Amino acid sequence: MASTTNTDRFSRLKALRRPAGAGAALTADMTDRDGILALKRRAGAFAGASPDIPEGAEQLARILGAEVRRNEFGEHLGLRRWFADTIDCAPPDIHLNAGALRLLAPGAADEVADPSRWLFLDTETTGLSGGTGTYPFLVGVAWWDAGGLEVEQFFMREHSEEHSVLVALSERMAERPVLVTFNGKSFDWPLLDTRFRMTRKIRVPEPQAHLDFLHPARNLWRPRLGSVKLQELERYVLGWHRGADIISEFIPSIYFDFVRGGPPEPIVPIFYHNQMDLRGLAGLSARVLSLLADAESQSKDGFELFGVSRICERRGQSDRARKLFQRSIDSELPVETERIARRSLALMAKREGDFATATGLWESMLGGSREGLEAYEQLAIYYERHSKEPHEAASVTKKALAELRRANRAGTVAATLYRRSRSRFERRLQRLERKTGRALFCPTAAESKRSPGESN
Repeated sequence: MASTTNTDRFSRLKALRRPAGAGAALTADMTDRDGILALKRRAGAFAGASPDIPEGAEQLARILGAEVRRNEFGEHLGLRRWFADTIDCAPPDIHLNAGALRLLAPGAADEVADPSRWLFLDTETTGLSGGTGTYPFLVGVAWWDAGGLEVEQFFMREHSEEHSVLVALSERMAERPVLVTFNGKSFDWPLLDTRFRMTRKIRVPEPQAHLDFLHPARNLWRPRLGSVKLQELERYVLGWHRGADIISEFIPSIYFDFVRGGPPEPIVPIFYHNQMDLRGLAGLSARVLSLLADAESQSKDGFELFGVSRICERRGQSDRARKLFQRSIDSELPVETERIARRSLALMAKREGDFATATGLWESMLGGSREGLEAYEQLAIYYERHSKEPHEAASVTKKALAELRRANRAGTVAATLYRRSRSRFERRLQRLERKTGRALFCPTAAESKRSPGESN
């Protein structure tokens, strides 16, 4: 290959020289606003500067009724709306809140129960999986005010406005330090925390407490609804349907298209979606707290009673949990959920020494299900250890083995559960045989040769 000559090098440099008349063209560009923007784009392209505000940003502000907000870190688009319709509900009573708070956030300070300190938060992002490359381009906050819900949204018209948005959010969190989210502990707040830290200039605001309503919603409504998406809870719990809504998976691509100069109209439904999420969260929080505070008078729904009883059990409120478990059993529950409720109530009664209640519940659960097999085992334990009736314990164990074989033949028990349960019941029966001195268990030759997972 021939070596490159100095003449070749200089010819390349010459190609980079500004064409004749370019200066006049640039001067002409500057006579109007569009020309100035065009000049900035050209300069930015060579200098590596941040992209300009998209051309559709001004039109987007007019459509939304938003305004440009400024702070020491730059600008962003801001929008406020106040809602007073029924989904937002009134803020829960502070005195009821205190009791519910012990279930929702047992270590929180008493003032966290004051709803005037709450700030609802929801973000729309450039990615649905998080990570350091994900931007929260729309940050929505809300709070109860004047009998309704005040919603405020901070929007990044392009990525360089992130610092300005984060400062605005920090100011709102200083005013209302209790953060309230729906799945925000896992997604929204960790993402924002990362973005604050990456600025190296803006201090990360520290919430006084963070109340997340996804987990209580799962306890209360997933057994009935299956899904606990916020839109589903709005419809089937709050009795409100938000109507046509954007599909969340499309939101990042719509924003990227806008930043690259696309039309502003597709951004508008994202603002609406964010507003609806905040309003749904506010209504849901009021409903959850009313149930946690006083489910006995607030609900006759067996699933809700069952859900509150599980939360009470987890938080150590055993007396209330037992009452609510019993009420949920007395209501109409599907067989599977009722078995779980009976199991929980029986184990609580056992821990408190109420064996009369516990044995009655176990006897009502006997069968080939997971809970039914556990009931057989608990009865055997009771007869062997507490009532000192090993022969009765052996009888229950043999019935359990027979039930297990029937369930295995019918295919209603998983192979792993079958093997594990059979081994455990057989060992128990052998031990009872040694204890009583009688042959209580003698497998046939066929049973001895049969593999553990094989049907009888």
